[in-house]
Amino acid sequence: MRRGSGKCSSSTRTADRIQLMPSFSFGGRLPAVLLVFSGAMGWSQTGPAETRAQQDFLKRLVSAAVERTHHAVRYDGAYVRIPYPGGDVPADTGVCTDEIIRAYRAVGIDLQKEVHEDMERNFSAYPNQRRWGLAHTDANIDHRRVPNLMTFFSRKGNSLAITSESRDYSPGELVTWNLGGGVPHIGIVVDQRSSASGYYLIVHNIGQGPKMEDILFQWKITGHYRYFGPGS
Repeated sequence: MRRGSGKCSSSTRTADRIQLMPSFSFGGRLPAVLLVFSGAMGWSQTGPAETRAQQDFLKRLVSAAVERTHHAVRYDGAYVRIPYPGGDVPADTGVCTDEIIRAYRAVGIDLQKEVHEDMERNFSAYPNQRRWGLAHTDANIDHRRVPNLMTFFSRKGNSLAITSESRDYSPGELVTWNLGGGVPHIGIVVDQRSSASGYYLIVHNIGQGPKMEDILFQWKITGHYRYFGPGS
């Protein structure tokens, strides 16, 4: 995908741009000032099967996601060869998926490794072949593609209900969207709320680096997940 184009390349070469999402600017559509606060309901809105350890994990994950908003990151979806496991693109570059990967890595979970290992065992379950015409895994990029993360989180985590009710989305959960034209995006719900809508804010990178914004219902939601790590 050309940077900022939102167009999927017809080429099947993995050296093409990551087919994730374009660079967007909100152009002032969001509130000029987002005064945020920890919701009074906060962490009480947890799933019925959530243990104390899982709640603690989600708190750490949210803290890691919020910390990412203090980093300057240039949006760049170029294919990059990276080490495995524990590989990352240059710290000052990345796309929406890299913020999820970095937040999870900060709490000890390597999504590069987890996604790659599951794809090695279950390649046909992932969209690599039918979406991009690929015949094998690629640890440099597989975990950086939104459709692959959606498949992974649905297989190894919890797929949650997609609703139009903000109360159904809790801190630490992952949300994916269709930005239009089938262009995917991903972000993480955090424990601070917008003073304008009252919704939990989302940490994501849609072109301006990692930001914490009131965009939960900005686009069509295509996925809603919770993932506690391997063996959870």
